[in-house]
Amino acid sequence: MDLPRVDGVGYIVSWQDHRGVLVPQELARRDDIEIVRFEGCGVSCNRNNALEHSTADICLMADDDLVYTVSGLEAVKATFERNPEVEMASFMYEGADNKVYPDKECDLAVLPKGFYQTTFEIAVRRDSRAGDLRFDEDFGPGSAKLHAAEDEMFLLHARRLGVKVRFFPVIITRHDGLTTGSRKIDNPYVLWATGAYILRGWPLTSFLRIPVKAFRLASSGQCSFFGSLLSLSAGAVYALVNGIGKARFYQR
Repeated sequence: MDLPRVDGVGYIVSWQDHRGVLVPQELARRDDIEIVRFEGCGVSCNRNNALEHSTADICLMADDDLVYTVSGLEAVKATFERNPEVEMASFMYEGADNKVYPDKECDLAVLPKGFYQTTFEIAVRRDSRAGDLRFDEDFGPGSAKLHAAEDEMFLLHARRLGVKVRFFPVIITRHDGLTTGSRKIDNPYVLWATGAYILRGWPLTSFLRIPVKAFRLASSGQCSFFGSLLSLSAGAVYALVNGIGKARFYQR
């Protein structure tokens, strides 16, 4: 993964599964890259570890399979400079997903129809309420039962805390493969996570929304209707019984 040198930009690599492996020399000799070895399990834990070590004014989330450019990173900086009231920004990426976005810049206090967020579209102002947010470690790959929806839960917590969140139609990176939300779903715990998120996002209407979600997943060919309905419902029940994702907002 290429990490371009940009004035005022530094990188934090939170490294799981590092035992017995040396830091590559091309990274070790860079003064703009900090590598933090981390023993915890799960994507959300790893991202939280990176956030805990961040010192920059603006923190942009990342994955390890993206293509960054100087212009894309500069666009993030410029967007926050032009919008000092914004605490959390959602951007765009290009890639195989062909993701559909709102037509224009908009506030995300109320989500536009069909909008969903991917982690590496998110940037937060560290000295703000958004800078105190952390990923819910019960969600995401590597968690016990809910192997997705960490992005959606992060945005849900931000909105419920009244964080000033805004979407900007600005492409900041490229992701060449398919993300989880676009691939065929063969892991039932991905659906468990989606069911848990629906329960927490729409507690009064989740029993109606879960069958609709199952129908849409089946229509897109990602999984069968009854299989997805069963797994979505199981995830919602799991979250309800165990108090997962409740309004205890995951903050540092």
